[in-house]
Amino acid sequence: MPQANITKRTVDAAKPGERDQFLWDETLAGFGLKVTPAGGKVYVFQYRIARPGEAERSAPSRYTIGKHGALTPDQARRRAKELAALVEHGTDPRELEADARATKEEAARQARERGRLEGELAFSRMADLWLDHYETEKARRPASVRLARLVVTNHLKPALASKALPHIGRANLQSVIDAIPLRQKGMRRAVFAYASVLFGWAVKRGDMPANPLATMQKPEAPKARERVLDDHELASVWMATAPLGDPFGAFVRLLILTGQRRSEVAGLAWSELDRGTATWTLPAARAKNDAAHIIPLSADAVRELDTLAKGDTWPKAGLVLTTTGKTPISGMSKAKLALDAAVAKVRDGDPLSDWRIHDLRRTLATGLQRLGVRFEVTEAVLNHVSGAKGGVAGIYQRRDWKEEKRSALDAWARHLALILEPADIVNVVQFEIAKGAA
Repeated sequence: MPQANITKRTVDAAKPGERDQFLWDETLAGFGLKVTPAGGKVYVFQYRIARPGEAERSAPSRYTIGKHGALTPDQARRRAKELAALVEHGTDPRELEADARATKEEAARQARERGRLEGELAFSRMADLWLDHYETEKARRPASVRLARLVVTNHLKPALASKALPHIGRANLQSVIDAIPLRQKGMRRAVFAYASVLFGWAVKRGDMPANPLATMQKPEAPKARERVLDDHELASVWMATAPLGDPFGAFVRLLILTGQRRSEVAGLAWSELDRGTATWTLPAARAKNDAAHIIPLSADAVRELDTLAKGDTWPKAGLVLTTTGKTPISGMSKAKLALDAAVAKVRDGDPLSDWRIHDLRRTLATGLQRLGVRFEVTEAVLNHVSGAKGGVAGIYQRRDWKEEKRSALDAWARHLALILEPADIVNVVQFEIAKGAA
């Protein structure tokens, strides 16, 4: 093979042939110039490398340094010297280049994956997707959907934001729960519960390997409330509903009269009511325990609904308690504050301590027991699947207690009338006694 000192002059003088022509440098072994039949000139480095355990060097390998023009002969020579040093130390330049290329490709892949995680699997995006799924997957109570959105919006998103689902671990979620004051046990449990459902959904989709809450300790449950309003307190609440106005005043009075859950009464629809039979049929889709429920309406409850309907002909459709005509009443916290202020005024400036709207339901349950109503009937009025209706008894006892429920709620309405207008009741009784004596 021809040899010469590779310089600009010798490179310019090199001519193409019918096949690749090579000019090898006289001073640097392996450094050469390849001239293609088309006249292209490329600097190359040819070498043999000793493999571990092999007595002789391998077959020659050729490494392309670069095109003449893009590189000067001196630049190509410096690169050839670097390659020769690598070979001398047992490093194959082509393998090194392949490793570098693989490293670059892996870095690009990781960058793409990071982009996907930060985009497609970012917590904020996936949480919104889950909320839509949670609400539409099956009929859920509006209160459950609202709480799910509150948990995501107020607690999970601010802490996790753009963090990718696969990168969220126990420590991240423990920090979210720890940020909620210990006294708010109910909210700590709610965040844990809804987050567990969200991440369980993501695991089933294949968006993350495991649910980080599966091995976490569930926050302590709040102590069950035992607050029951006495007759004087209940009368104060009832009387305070008048200045509150409707629909919120009627909402509280219907809660007191029926003992049903707050969300169930708030979402009451005219289509669920039948004035002829004085019944309210709560569909399973709106019941907390997914069990349809028939609530007999006392005469007082019917009067409340007549007032809202502006007559004794009730609408066939629409919401009973609404300020917009399209959605159930909301703003319960604000309404409760107004009710508390009205209650304090009724009680001559003495506010009612430590009570919640849900306590009205417990008060009715306790009141029915005081009136001698059977426990099973009380459970039926409340639409509870527990106690006497749970387990084996719940399987074999299919009685709906319809008449007993009506008698119980009518007795409760009479009790309310007694505690609201005791003086008038006493006067009527005394008049009837006197009339009989005469």
